[in-house]
Amino acid sequence: MSYDSRSPLYLQVQRYIEDMIHTKQLKTNDRIPTEKELMEQFQVSRITVVNALAALVKEGLIYRVPGRGSFVAEPKSTGTSSVREEQTGGTEGLDVNGAGSGSQERRRNVVGFMMPTLDDYFAMRLINSIQQTLNERGYSLIVAFSGGSKEREEQQIREMLDMGISGLLLFPVDEDIYNEEILSLKVNGFPFVLIDRYLPGVDTHYVCSDNRKGAEMAVAHLWELGHRNIAICTDAFRDCVSVQDRIAGYMNEYQRRGAMINPALILTDFTLPVGEEADDSVLARYMKSEMATAYIALHGKLGMRMHQIAKRSGLRVPEDISIVTFDDPEHLEERETFFSHIYQNEAQIGRRAATILADIMERPDQEGLTSKEAYHKVILEPQFVNRRSTGPCQSEQ
Repeated sequence: MSYDSRSPLYLQVQRYIEDMIHTKQLKTNDRIPTEKELMEQFQVSRITVVNALAALVKEGLIYRVPGRGSFVAEPKSTGTSSVREEQTGGTEGLDVNGAGSGSQERRRNVVGFMMPTLDDYFAMRLINSIQQTLNERGYSLIVAFSGGSKEREEQQIREMLDMGISGLLLFPVDEDIYNEEILSLKVNGFPFVLIDRYLPGVDTHYVCSDNRKGAEMAVAHLWELGHRNIAICTDAFRDCVSVQDRIAGYMNEYQRRGAMINPALILTDFTLPVGEEADDSVLARYMKSEMATAYIALHGKLGMRMHQIAKRSGLRVPEDISIVTFDDPEHLEERETFFSHIYQNEAQIGRRAATILADIMERPDQEGLTSKEAYHKVILEPQFVNRRSTGPCQSEQ
């Protein structure tokens, strides 16, 4: 069904619901059609429906109860807070107007931060920066780890909302499907900022590094050292937006230099066992084949494990293969670290994200603005740090 073929898709959905409300087909506290029903009715994506519902929430025409759906709001002149407290039972959910006990608890000045794991120095430095910045603004920090599970991430978001956090910083898991709870946060107008990720097609606040530029820097450095067969590899989901951007940057730099791109040098979707079992992995067999003289690892931990595989396989770094990592997997104060890497300045990422979130929470009148300019979309410039894991190409090209 097409409500108005001349309008953008999200406006078709939005105006359809507006008309149902204005013509009294839907009355106060009636549940509106579900996201799935609207997707099927208009043959549109979930993102389109979410953007339409977010606009209706901002207009005060509907309100959302997490886990239950969206409902028609009372006219603004009559006030909605008491109705919505009753609707949510006084304990369930937060809506854009701050109804229910959840919004009362938001005065606690407690911020949640969720990320996949704490298994590298990037994560540690990021948390330290966030905590310091929030402490300076008078907020406390609760940290949770999803373990890379989208389901666990969704559950933890719900749990943090039930705790009454004031806002949320979120480093999403590497998945090719949006977390529905993140989209619900947007619809509800709840203060949150994404870190290291953004959702294509969905306007949100986010802070990340310029991943394309970082990959371009890595290829350029290795190219100047004489490497032509440069592999880019990750054990994360290829459809993750940061991975997509880094692969795009890798391809951009090859194209800029007039070189052909070999798809076999783009290694993704592999698993890497722990310890010496990794020596029989797909990645290890690839490294031993010497198809590539240099590797770009899309996170520091992967680069360190590749170095260990190389040593056990009799490959010297950087004499036989060069390795560039995103982020430095080491943390040595007494001497220079080993890995050439893309420095993303995680301390600055954390400071900017925490500052944006604090500003949003302290200026609630800025929440829910519809123009794209209302969202803080910060992309920070990375730096290339030259260390000892890269060297001139020794083989014939």
